Amino acid sequence: MVQSTRTSSATLPCFFFSHGSTAMLGERSAPAAYWEQVGRQALAEGVERIVIMGAHWESLDDQIMISANPKPEKQPVAWVDPAKYVDFDLNPDVEFASTVQQMLLKAGFNAKLEPKFEQIHDTFMILKWMFPGGKSLPHVVVGHNARFDPHFHMRVGAALRPLRDQKCLLIGSGGAVHNLYRNAWAQALFYRDSYGQERPPEPWAIDFGNAFSDVVTKNSGHALRRGMARLMTHPLYRDAQGTDDHFMSALFIAGAAGDEADAGIRNYAGAECWELLNMRNSQFQFGSWPSEPHVTPVYQENRLNHTTPL
Repeated sequence: MVQSTRTSSATLPCFFFSHGSTAMLGERSAPAAYWEQVGRQALAEGVERIVIMGAHWESLDDQIMISANPKPEKQPVAWVDPAKYVDFDLNPDVEFASTVQQMLLKAGFNAKLEPKFEQIHDTFMILKWMFPGGKSLPHVVVGHNARFDPHFHMRVGAALRPLRDQKCLLIGSGGAVHNLYRNAWAQALFYRDSYGQERPPEPWAIDFGNAFSDVVTKNSGHALRRGMARLMTHPLYRDAQGTDDHFMSALFIAGAAGDEADAGIRNYAGAECWELLNMRNSQFQFGSWPSEPHVTPVYQENRLNHTTPL
């Protein structure tokens, strides 16, 4: 393993991962290979923990919930053999959850610890592929808020931005184009193949995905935050996001990567795959790794050994 040359004051990049359907947990894909590369480089850089916001855990009123269960159960995953995930060691960091809570309280949020938290596939899918050795780095899950206020979620990310200088990787797990109502399900229902594309994706999925990528890769600093918030007013936003929950973690990461100090810092598009015709699973890196390579490698492989049943 390459030894890290990072100093303790170096700022880590953060990431937005489109986690796709549950099938992404059961079968290797280009994004899964990318997540594994991110995990491998995180270990090489000396990353000590992860804070991740997903798309499937939300709270009402003005609350933000923080996972604080030392032994969380994994909620069952449709279409995936439990043997592929039940033994994965989540390694939750309950002690650090209190640190995250205090940072959010100090920033004015109604942040609460949830000792009965159960892990959902949108977060443990990412961790499992990042760390194929069977055990995650210590991590904390931060929920999103059901009011779906873009500026609220960017402020959450901004409040936790200092963790990037403390050997902590910030990750958002959601979807660049994620509208379950406009997917084509026949391929998955009849053949258990979510990757099969009988025809090209529809133009709205292509166009909004391109707009999302343009905002990330062509903006930095405060312009990144403004651009991500404006995407919720894009004329194709509701086509691309059937509900707002899979977009909130992208705003969280924009808050963490869109400070004035981030102005001029490059952001990068990573691996991508399509599922269910119109689900565009795009991955993004915000900022650079302190050590070489500064950008997580993107390999051209797509699905490997596409014989594994879902």
